[in-house]
Amino acid sequence: MNFALKLGTSALAISVVATSAYADDAFWRKAAEPYQGVTLRGVTESSPPSLYIREVLAPQFEELTGIRVDVETTSWDQMFDKAIKDMEAGTGIYDMVYIEQDIIYSYLARDFLVDTTQLLADNPALKAPTYDEANFTTFADYFEDAEGHLYGIPMEAFIKVYLYRTDLFGDAEIQAAFKAETGRDLVPATTHEEYAEIARFFTKWGEDHDLDLWGTTAQAHTGHVASWYEYYESIAPTFGVYNWGIDAANNYAASVANGGTMNSDEAKEAMTWWLSMRDIAPPESPASTWTEVGTTFGAGRAAQGLVYGENAGWIAADKEKSLVVGNVGVALPPLAEGVMEAAEAGEGYIGYYDGGAFGLPSTSKQKEAAMLFLQYIGQNEVQPDWAVAAPRVTNKNTYDDPKVQAMNEELGGYYDMLKDKGYLFAGAPAYPFHAQVREATAPTFYKILIGDLGVSEGLDEMAAKAEAELTNLGYRK
Repeated sequence: MNFALKLGTSALAISVVATSAYADDAFWRKAAEPYQGVTLRGVTESSPPSLYIREVLAPQFEELTGIRVDVETTSWDQMFDKAIKDMEAGTGIYDMVYIEQDIIYSYLARDFLVDTTQLLADNPALKAPTYDEANFTTFADYFEDAEGHLYGIPMEAFIKVYLYRTDLFGDAEIQAAFKAETGRDLVPATTHEEYAEIARFFTKWGEDHDLDLWGTTAQAHTGHVASWYEYYESIAPTFGVYNWGIDAANNYAASVANGGTMNSDEAKEAMTWWLSMRDIAPPESPASTWTEVGTTFGAGRAAQGLVYGENAGWIAADKEKSLVVGNVGVALPPLAEGVMEAAEAGEGYIGYYDGGAFGLPSTSKQKEAAMLFLQYIGQNEVQPDWAVAAPRVTNKNTYDDPKVQAMNEELGGYYDMLKDKGYLFAGAPAYPFHAQVREATAPTFYKILIGDLGVSEGLDEMAAKAEAELTNLGYRK
């Protein structure tokens, strides 16, 4: 779930300086000799990290090796549709495909991907001296099988964070008004009650002062999966509802009656709270996906919101795109009682750790050449400029680079949070039935959003539909 953004001239200027001066150029030239004239094709979403690959890393690799790399950037849904159809049909159109963290388990179940660990072990001449799986952060774990073999080279990783407007939160007049109204200081919320209080205050402040300003964002599209993901991956966990409310260890139960939590009191409280925030968010919220939420915040239309960290970069630092540059703070999401303790104990999580990798389809006709390119983008050497151009970190040593540290300050400490608090967040559960359960429950979910079903009735129906689908798929006995 990424965000369309054209790479700015500043990002490209950074990359020009860093062109092909990476270690061991001789290896790349020698290893690429058998593949001269080869053209590799990849498909990915039009997102900042992917555009950096297309505009910077692919040309660098081609100049160094003579292997051409064509990276097709398209919409989120088209990306998956094209990749899956190619792999299903065995046509071998693509040599690299973007794998989002939440779909990897379905791909592994269908044998769509090449085991890159084994491929390099079987072909030692292909192994680049500057590539090492140990360089990746723990986010790479999501792309491993039970034996620890890697099936995707991480290319982006970020958490969904609580952004707030420091200019608004630090305004003396606003602070005084908030203190007079609520009896407490205006600081980033740590609980849902505090967040809601701030949201109501700023929405009213915008009305009273004739401003295009609301108290919160809401990724609440009434017919797009972005809203389903917002609730299950970003909202429900903060109330203590994990893994969509499905208990895989308890016969994949979803309903409370059978031991699940999809329709629990906590889930219903989470949904009710989220809808109440949507109702005081900017008017575009019922039509907002992950893209529009970032645009809304960057346009200065919200005082606070839950925003994918990948979007935080341009919002905080790109004056050509954002109206709030220099006025963005970063905090952890608001949490219900006990959620932080559960996350710290490894028994829960506080939000979504998102990102993706480039995988090598089993159907590719150029596996060895493609493996060279995947190693190239996985080197430590290419990471710092990439992290500055598009806030994402996949390699451990990236955090310590001076350029990244400078960007960290511009982003209000976002990289520090990713490094120090990333363990509190989690990716999607390891469900090979991910898409099937999402599609089985989404129509009911949208009915809740448009008011055709009440929260309690709707979540009860979603839990029942989830269990029915899991039964049909053979997971629930």
